[in-house]
Amino acid sequence: MFTSKEKEITMNNQITIRSDRKDDYKFQYKGEDVILKAGSIISIADGLAEVVLPTCAMKIVKNLIVIKDDVK
Repeated sequence: MFTSKEKEITMNNQITIRSDRKDDYKFQYKGEDVILKAGSIISIADGLAEVVLPTCAMKIVKNLIVIKDDVK
């Protein structure tokens, strides 16, 4: 069982990635390629430690990362 402090740390590490792109977005999680479909949302419980996001336009608000279409 988690102590209340461990639960707090776990909840604080959770991130959500949302795609506002017209096309799919590929990133890596724990060394594996992950495809985030256009317009979809994914949550990652253990934070960004194992996530590699390719450079693109994005907006970050607290634990939410919004992936935008690339600026040309």
